[in-house]
Amino acid sequence: MDNNKKKWFDGFDDRLFRIGMFIVAIGLILYVFPREGKFRYDFAEGKPWHYGLLTASYDFPIFKTDEQIKKEQDSILKYFQPYFTFNDTIQNSQLNKLKTDYNTIMHMKASAGYYNYLRNELETIYQNGIITSKTKETYLKDGVSSFMIIKGSRGVPVPIDKILSVREAYEKIIRNAPEELNKNILQSFDITNYLTQNLEYDAKKSDQSKNDLLARISIAVGMVQADERIIDRGEIVTPKTYAILYSLKKVSEQRSGSIDRQVWTFIGEILLVIGLFLNMFLYLRLFRYAAFKKKKMVLFILIMIVSMVLVTASISKLRLFSVYFVPFAIVPLVVRTFFDSRTALFTHIITILICSFMAPFPFEFLFLQLTVGMTAIYSLRDLTERSQLVRSAGLIFLTYCIFYTAYTLHQDGDWSRLNWRIFLAFFINSATLLFTYLLIYIFEKTFGFVSNVTLVELSNINLPILREFSEVCPGTFQHSLQVSNLAAEAALRINANAALVRTGALYHDIGKMENPVFFTENQTGVNPHDKLDYAVSAQIVIDHVNNGIRIAKKIGLPEPIIDFIKTHHGDSKAKYFYYSFINKYPDKEIDDSKFSYPGPKPFSKELALMMMADSVEAASRSLKEYTEVSISELVERIIDTQIAEGMFKDAAITFQHVEIVKRCFIEKLKIIYHTRISYPVLIKQDDEKKK
Repeated sequence: MDNNKKKWFDGFDDRLFRIGMFIVAIGLILYVFPREGKFRYDFAEGKPWHYGLLTASYDFPIFKTDEQIKKEQDSILKYFQPYFTFNDTIQNSQLNKLKTDYNTIMHMKASAGYYNYLRNELETIYQNGIITSKTKETYLKDGVSSFMIIKGSRGVPVPIDKILSVREAYEKIIRNAPEELNKNILQSFDITNYLTQNLEYDAKKSDQSKNDLLARISIAVGMVQADERIIDRGEIVTPKTYAILYSLKKVSEQRSGSIDRQVWTFIGEILLVIGLFLNMFLYLRLFRYAAFKKKKMVLFILIMIVSMVLVTASISKLRLFSVYFVPFAIVPLVVRTFFDSRTALFTHIITILICSFMAPFPFEFLFLQLTVGMTAIYSLRDLTERSQLVRSAGLIFLTYCIFYTAYTLHQDGDWSRLNWRIFLAFFINSATLLFTYLLIYIFEKTFGFVSNVTLVELSNINLPILREFSEVCPGTFQHSLQVSNLAAEAALRINANAALVRTGALYHDIGKMENPVFFTENQTGVNPHDKLDYAVSAQIVIDHVNNGIRIAKKIGLPEPIIDFIKTHHGDSKAKYFYYSFINKYPDKEIDDSKFSYPGPKPFSKELALMMMADSVEAASRSLKEYTEVSISELVERIIDTQIAEGMFKDAAITFQHVEIVKRCFIEKLKIIYHTRISYPVLIKQDDEKKK
């Protein structure tokens, strides 16, 4: 596979990875996304309503509570008559069995009077019906007073006390026996052998009868019309209001319960979430392509969005506390620390748009969070001190309080409508923002980012590495300080990251610590290159880039700082040795790779500024005289040469920026190398007289 194909496949894999990250983020959010129709309010009878004004979105009935319906059902079911089918074959078979047993055995023990009595009693009992003891106890417990006995084609209501169980029938026969009959002889007939259930439960007709009775109960006591006012913040939930809220909850759950509605709801959720993430994707792709190319930056933004949505979804689902306890301003604060203000605001907007579907009052939520996000970005443009974060938290708290009060007064026009407990949520929310400092540190270590706080720390010249640098390479260190000042001033003028340029410039030449005497600014008269071949000398000089990268990684410098070490010479040549070799050996073939830096070229405004400042400052030391003309010609020549060599083609820097940088360098160098006036010498009076 040739290099072009390999490069295309590598790019394809990167695109797939980015798309995959967005798909995973969308999937996670859809998993926790609230389903439309869920009732998201907590309420209790006799308690105040903690939400804003609630009106009916559609017509719905006012349902009776489950307790009310259960009470009415219990009352009407007292008139319920379960249906039983009369089985006359059982009566006939049992009477025939009694007759057979008497004629065979019992006639020798008892007279015909015993037989006639038993037959008559059994006929009466069977005509009323016999059921099991368990069945009768169950219906008595339920308050049933009579059964509907189906005989042939008609039903006959029979009081439940006339329908006997086997045990009750036996006791009745013994109890009602005439005095002339001996009960011991009567019991010897083993009467239970002739007693069995002859009523069979008819489930179908019984259920129909029960349903007909229950259908008489009305489940509603009225109607609520669309747009009708239900309740407002601070009002007490009365029994009537409770019934309406209960009904609204029930209807909402029913409306979301159908399969078709669930499918279309889910499709809507998919379109919503995909649409929002597509906006994020396109924004990064079109307006922040440098960040879009770096997978870790895309992953970081997606983690910020998804994490906040998951936290909001958990709180909304579990209803642990108000959604206003969630510090949504963390998103713009953290993103602004590593990116620009527009990206921070765009990320914040996408986050709160998704979270608004989980908030009780979406418009109020969006209004407050949007204003708070703006305040967060305005108040923390460059985080360099912890006190700035405290100030931002205070301003965010004030923003919450002011805009919540303004919104409530606009809606209700009454101070009493303010929910004072929500101010506690705002305070805790703002106090939680102080943990942003820790969060920034975690993201720096996880993703290799660098914040302004870290840049300020790294630019402290009392750090051990910079102290060692100044001792081992004093000339190079002074050069780095001058480059740092030049590049930082130019960065301010073209709206680049001055703190990043300043810090990167301090470390760009630390690789010279390996062989300090091979660089002219550190030499004291002896030049070791005089005894070396030009190619060897060039390689020693070029190696300070790789040596610098190795030292930087060893001491744990962030990747954005290491980029300054990698790119400050781009893929240019060590021209002194390259031209010297050509001049000395004009007919000899030269290997350009031995005289070329490893690169890459600068790929950002900050890295381009660093290359310009490095070359200009180094060359300025070789000027024989420092005039406005000589300094201007030097700056123009060096930067124009770099442009001609294509050093800035990968950097997002314009010709207008380049012209601004040139003017800045000329002004600064004129100040650095300005000519002092000669102070006059005091002439003594004696010397004057001698003249």
